[in-house]
Amino acid sequence: MAMENPSFVVNATPANNAALAFNSLRLPAHLTLERLVAVVESIRNRPITIDVADGLNGGTVCGLWLSTDTKEIILHAATPSALHRQQFVLHELGHMVLRHDEVGVPKDYASILFPDIPEAMVRRVLMRSSFVDQVEAAAETLADLFAAAIRDSTVEPRSFERVFG
Repeated sequence: MAMENPSFVVNATPANNAALAFNSLRLPAHLTLERLVAVVESIRNRPITIDVADGLNGGTVCGLWLSTDTKEIILHAATPSALHRQQFVLHELGHMVLRHDEVGVPKDYASILFPDIPEAMVRRVLMRSSFVDQVEAAAETLADLFAAAIRDSTVEPRSFERVFG
């Protein structure tokens, strides 16, 4: 399952990048988290392991994605809320779909624009810019789209539908 990388759309907003990514997926009619994980596994061509990480505080860092040559690993903060846990995982899946592991400051970019500053320093400073905020915003927006699709495709009526028909 191939898709264009919407994270590289020039001058696109995080919301537009998320919408492009979401619309490029062929999601099943009755979407669940498990089915979404299977779709992302097929895009990434490796299995995804999801586990709780006690070291994540759930405040500033709620989830972490590690990509290896053989598998993708999502670690999330411990929480009693299934919805929070799902959102943490959906956010990391959003990074995977948007292929944020491929986004970075090209080496030649740093050396051409800032020839007198060590390349590693330039890359570190640029990655702390609003670009990182845009990457996070795109991943969170895509996570919200995934959550809505899961919620909207549930086969069980929601509470208010049971009461009000």
